[in-house]
Amino acid sequence: IGRKHIRLHMEGALTARDKVGVQDFVLLDAYTSETAFLDNLRKRFSENLIYTYIGTLLVSVNPYQELGIYTVSQMELYQGVNFFELPPHVYAIADNAYRMMCSELNNHFILISGESGAGKTEASKKILQYFAVTCPMTESLQIARDRLLLSNPVLEAFGNAKTLRNDNSSRFGKYMDIQFDFKGVPVGGHIISYLIEKSRVVYQNQGERNFHIFYQLLEGGEEELLAYLGLERDHQLYKYLSQGHCAKESSINDKNDWKTVSNAFSVINFTEDDLENLFGIIASVLHLGNICFEENQQGCATIPDTHEIKWIAKLLGVHPWVLLEALTHRKIEAKTEEVICPLTPELSAYARDAMAKAVYGRTFTWLVNKINSSLVNKDFTGKTVIGLLDIYGFEVFDKNGFEQFCINYCNEKLQQLLIERTLKAEQAEYEMEGIEWEPIQYFNNKIICDLVEERHKGIISILDEECIRPGPATDLSFLERLEEKVGFLEKNNDLLYRHLKEVLCRSRNRILKECFLVAELENRRRPPTVGTQFKNSLSSLLEILISKEPSYIRCIKPNERKEPNKFDDFLVRHQVKYLGLMEHLRVRRAGFAYRRKYEHFLQRYKSLCPDTWPHWHGRPAEGVERLIKYIGYKPEEYKLGRTKIFIRFPRTLFATEDAFEFSKHQLVARIQGTYKGCLERRAYLRKRQAAITLEAHWRGALARKEAEKRKWAVQIIRKFIKGFINRNKPLCPDNEEFIVFVQKNYILNLRDHVPKNLLDKCWLKPPGILANASELLRKMCTRNLVRRYCRGITAERKAMMQQKVVTSEIFRDKKDGYAESLNQPFANSRIDEGDISPKVLQLISSEKIQYGVPVIKYDRKGFKTRQRQLILTQKAAYVVELAKIKQKIEYSMLQGKKQAPLTILWVDLGDAVLWCEHVFEAVTKLVMLVQKENIVTVVQGSLQFYISPGKEGTIVFDTGPGEQIYKDKNGHLTVGKKISK
Repeated sequence: IGRKHIRLHMEGALTARDKVGVQDFVLLDAYTSETAFLDNLRKRFSENLIYTYIGTLLVSVNPYQELGIYTVSQMELYQGVNFFELPPHVYAIADNAYRMMCSELNNHFILISGESGAGKTEASKKILQYFAVTCPMTESLQIARDRLLLSNPVLEAFGNAKTLRNDNSSRFGKYMDIQFDFKGVPVGGHIISYLIEKSRVVYQNQGERNFHIFYQLLEGGEEELLAYLGLERDHQLYKYLSQGHCAKESSINDKNDWKTVSNAFSVINFTEDDLENLFGIIASVLHLGNICFEENQQGCATIPDTHEIKWIAKLLGVHPWVLLEALTHRKIEAKTEEVICPLTPELSAYARDAMAKAVYGRTFTWLVNKINSSLVNKDFTGKTVIGLLDIYGFEVFDKNGFEQFCINYCNEKLQQLLIERTLKAEQAEYEMEGIEWEPIQYFNNKIICDLVEERHKGIISILDEECIRPGPATDLSFLERLEEKVGFLEKNNDLLYRHLKEVLCRSRNRILKECFLVAELENRRRPPTVGTQFKNSLSSLLEILISKEPSYIRCIKPNERKEPNKFDDFLVRHQVKYLGLMEHLRVRRAGFAYRRKYEHFLQRYKSLCPDTWPHWHGRPAEGVERLIKYIGYKPEEYKLGRTKIFIRFPRTLFATEDAFEFSKHQLVARIQGTYKGCLERRAYLRKRQAAITLEAHWRGALARKEAEKRKWAVQIIRKFIKGFINRNKPLCPDNEEFIVFVQKNYILNLRDHVPKNLLDKCWLKPPGILANASELLRKMCTRNLVRRYCRGITAERKAMMQQKVVTSEIFRDKKDGYAESLNQPFANSRIDEGDISPKVLQLISSEKIQYGVPVIKYDRKGFKTRQRQLILTQKAAYVVELAKIKQKIEYSMLQGKKQAPLTILWVDLGDAVLWCEHVFEAVTKLVMLVQKENIVTVVQGSLQFYISPGKEGTIVFDTGPGEQIYKDKNGHLTVGKKISK
């Protein structure tokens, strides 16, 4: 995405002001209201907009989470852009300072302040990264850039620590000058440190840690290094590391940080000898903390276990007994005499801690100087600088120590500088533009009074307590109470006994030799106090800052627990007060809320006036004047300067922006319509020309393809004609393709005409050359259908078919109606067992019933009909009437005659004349049970049967118009059969 498509002007952001607030506090209507200030800050924080301007001052709220706004693409977006063209960002501050430095060839500084944990150190890192990525760079200067970046982890390791409010709190003030050549290339740097918190070396509050380097050394140091230093990895073994009871912290990875610091040492040009001496000093501090003192009978301090003394002596290159004496005795000089006095255990502990603080404090100063020596640029041609001041935050605790008092004093001086520089800048701009501005002195006095009241609450509370306590209150008692509360004198003196200083001056450790010079011993004057040193360094810092053009970043932490998306109003209000943000806002709003160059103002809002749209060809100032008159600005709402328009009230700007937002949609629609029409016409002409060209090429391609196709077709036709002519010859090149084609074509056609069942006798006629193959395929197909049919026959169907075979043997070509019965399946029985009388079942229980069917029995005497059941078992046939067995016919005595639908069971004692509807089925079942040959006789015309032994009867089979059975006048049983027409 191009930069021009994603820029969001300050004015453009005003349309969403109700949801996300304004991105410049100067545009607040209620600019004197802390509530309105906090509400705007809260709105932006809830939308992850952590940056807001007060004019050119940047307010940054720590989000305590990654927001993805520090990418390389973001850096490129802010590079070389006008300050108010994009949303507030730390990159905008860095880029503005860089561009002003390059264009005006003057020095700048960026002051970063705020509470511990508000994000000051991170802000300075982001600025350094911005310069490293966006500034022009040569390969030879890559090392200088890397050293600038990697100086941070080294200084953080030795100067930062975990506190209750911040896991990576800077416990020293840092001012870094980044040096640029005339091309704007970073070529070097210089660092000044202020007031490192040495007391942390020997004591930490509950929940806090010592400086990071101690823990990094124990966690990440190699085994050989730790053995050389006499250290073990367990933090609890060292008094100086275990007082806060939080050596391990989940948010801190000391092992990985050690790797980063080790890599930085190699880039910053530390030698092996430097590191050996440096880590020797760090280890000696840990050993110092473990020295225990006991009281002897004279009340003097002794050291019963000299194990730690020996390690310290080895690491610092001093004699162990000299060190032991210096820790337990004090040398007092009186004119020409020296007296060595023993110390009490309490004073010895004080001496031990003083030595640890002095050694660490001076080593930190040496470390800064060493880094500076690696950053120095040997080219002495003119350079410009941008300074980064990462200063400790102003904070008010329940108990404020000496260091915090100095820190607050420093912040007060810097805040005073900010207000003075802002007032001067405002005055200079108004004078340059020819705008009158009066209330400077009033604001200056009021701001200073407000700051003093806020910043001295701690001391004022002690003063109040002293005034209301019982008894006389004097200045002396107030000072005593002050000392009792905060222990200022001891920390301000920060004395190191001369005896110990002599030991350190004679150390063989090269770093300590540079830190403790022998010349100090010759100077009999009392060394300056910490407060004096700090005051002097602060004065020199202010001189440095006064000589440079300022930029300001105020960092705010939204809550004490470092939780994302949580905004503590009370905490933020407190920080807003002591950071002087309201005072700064009042200064910026003392005159006009908004100012913009004529060119930029006209470029944005020219569409609101017909005279200035779309182009204004006169001077920008005249165009702006014509524009605001058309809009309807009142005289008290604006002033016209020499190069800028000044708008007094934010609501005037808001109304202008809202009007622009409304008209923008109409303008956009018209512009889009014209532009789209132009684009479409261009696209149409391009498409038309492309279509003509494409059609021409496509027609040619089609013609060539058609010619090739015809040529191929002619060759194929010739080949097949030749093959047809020679089709009956043996296989040869002339007929090979034709025969293969015929074979393939026949096989493919046969696939769709294969018989689906055995009764389908059709078969595709083959060409002559495939007659034999076709016959073989037909036989294979028939076999396959037979196999498939046979495999599909169930056991039950197989049994029925066997019965049908028996039926065929008996009745085929002998009995009318046989052919019609073929499709009628046989049943296992035509009578359910439940339909047979239980009494009958009991009588024949010894035999298994094989078949049963309802029949009509004709009485032998009168041929009267009787409803009966014919039941066939394995041994006999039973004619059953209800619950009686009327007749039992043994199979061995059975002979039979048949003329459908009449059946005669012929036995010796008299024949049974029966009529059955399922005659073919019943006779077949009977034959299969009797298992005799020729047991069934099918007769035509008439037949004789025995009514009783010796007496015969006749049955006549006749044809007629219907089927009926009756006794004729001759006494014969006549069976009529319907003639089919």
